[in-house]
This record gives sequence, C-alpha cells and structure tokens, in this order.
Amino acid sequence: MRRRSRACLAALLALTAPSAVFADPAPLAVQILTVHPRPDVQSLSLTGEVAARDTLTASFPSSGRIAKMMVASGDHVKAGAVLAREDSVQQEQALRGAEAALASARATWVKARDDAARQDGLLKQGATTRSARDASADALRAAEAGVAQAQADLDRAKKALTDTVLKAPAAAQVIAKMADVGQVVGAAQPVLKLAVGLRTDAIFQVPEVLLTRSTSAPVKVVLAPVDQPDNFVIGMPRLISPLVDPRQGTVKVTVAMPALPAGTRIGDAIVGTIRQVDPPRISLPWTAMAATESGPAVWVVDPKTRRVHLQQVEILRYETGRIILESGLKDGQMVVGLGADRLYPGRAVRRAEGF
Repeated sequence: MRRRSRACLAALLALTAPSAVFADPAPLAVQILTVHPRPDVQSLSLTGEVAARDTLTASFPSSGRIAKMMVASGDHVKAGAVLAREDSVQQEQALRGAEAALASARATWVKARDDAARQDGLLKQGATTRSARDASADALRAAEAGVAQAQADLDRAKKALTDTVLKAPAAAQVIAKMADVGQVVGAAQPVLKLAVGLRTDAIFQVPEVLLTRSTSAPVKVVLAPVDQPDNFVIGMPRLISPLVDPRQGTVKVTVAMPALPAGTRIGDAIVGTIRQVDPPRISLPWTAMAATESGPAVWVVDPKTRRVHLQQVEILRYETGRIILESGLKDGQMVVGLGADRLYPGRAVRRAEGF
C-alpha cells in the first residue's frame, strides 16, 4: 500500500508541476527565405494567325461551271496569270456564230456598195431612175448598219469568252480557295482569295482583362512560329478592335509584322509574346502561404529568437507556383517557405539543409 501511494503521489506531482520542467521542442527544420523586392517581369504568350494586310477576292464576271483550277493555296502568281477557267462551249459556239454573221453582213455591204455605185453611174447616163438610185443608197446604209450590228455582236461574244478565264489582277499569293472544279458559280461569286503585296499582320484574340493594364512604353511583341521559338521577328500592335466578342470575352488585336519569319506562310499559327516590367515586388513560393481569419498571411521568422509569427499580407496576383505580394513584407525579412503548414505561433525553427 505504501508503494502504491508513493507512485500515485509521484504521478500527481508530475501532472501539476510547472510547464517549465518540460524541455522546449527542438527547432523545426524548414525552408527559410530572405525576401527582397525584384522587378516584376511578366511574360504573356498567345497563339494567333498570320494574315495578309491587303486582300481581294477573285471571281468570274459571268456564271458558269468551273472546268479548271490552275492554282492552289499558297501559290504565288504574277499579274495576268490564269487562275481558273469556266466551261466555255456555249461562248465558243456563240463566237463562231457572231463571226459568221459578221462575214455575211460584210458580203451584203459589198453587194450594196457595188449596186449603189452602179446606180449612180446609170443615173448620170440617164439609163435609170432617181428612185432606183435612192433605193440602192438606202440598201447600202442598211448594209452598213448590219455590219456595225454584227461587229458589236462579235465583240460581245469575244468578251463573253474572255470572261470564262479568271486572271490575277496583280501579283499576289493565293491564300484560300472558295470554289472547286465542277462547281457552278454565279457572276461575281468569290472563287479565290488573294493576298496582294508583301505586308502581313498577326491576328490575336486577346482576353479583355489583359487590355485593361495601361502602359506608357510602346508594347513590342515577339512573333515566332509555334515550333521554332528562336526564329522570331518583333512586331508592334497596329489595331485594337473597339468591340468585345460577347461569347469569348476577347478583343481582336492586329500586330504589324515587319517580315515573315523564315518558313512561315500566310495562314500559319504564330505565337506572340510580350514582356512587361512593373515596379519591384516581393514574390514567394505558394508553399509559404498561410491564412488568418482576416485573410492571407505568411510565417515570419524573428532573426534573434528564431521563432515564428503570422504576418498578414496583401496579394497582388497568383501565378503558377508563386504569389506576388502587393504589401505586408519589408526588404530583408525572413519567411518560411516549405514547412509552413507545420507551424504555430512561437514555434522555433531552423534552416533546413539544402535550402
């Protein structure tokens, strides 16, 4: 009984003894970061499309069925080059008929001319009447009108045949086919889309929120093919649409290209990248983030005691793997990175090896 009483008394004394008798936990090994404001560099990339600045559509002046297509997308053509042909059987037949009609009208005119000359001679000799001479003169004038009409019909037939051939109005590049062989097209219906000249643009659909940030410096855009980031040119924004796409919430931005990167053609995808430098900010890894009932916070290490306390911060934005602070920390303060989820106020910490 005495032994049991002594054991219970010892246990009771241990439970009621001051906490000071317990050893302070060993400092926890964590990642300790010394923060310094650094220039806030943002790099934004979007994928757009290479487009010709000056374009036109080529079409046949008359309706018909496309018989031949001489070009394909991407081809370069000279001014006057034949691009496509319509079926011209009817136009060729009409041309031959007009040529025959003109030949007949000219033969009639020759006969009427000779008759009028003969009647003039006979009238001078008194061997014919004035009415007969006048009738031959009227026949000559009618024959002349017939020749003029036949010539007009022939010119119209030639024009109709010419209209079955589509030619390039200027040196250009074919960027799109809008009709195929065998298709019946109407007059002035677009058949080919052409890029005229060498000026090109890059077209991007930019989220509206990215255009709300104002900057006084000109924005330079690095333009490069998707698979060749080192093959780039520097472009400048040329036009920003005043309208917002209601479905996507984007704005069309046109960037002028000084030249096409080697191997790039109109219609290819292209990546545009801008690099923007803002005033210096403090950035931390996402692992440093904690919270209080008032909002975001981080664990700050006291340089003398090596104990931590929560300090509230204001976050400017979140990025992949890190957070950018608006305020809350000063240059040179020490903050816990990895291991912040294992802390409580007053916990002693030490710098972990490797950090």
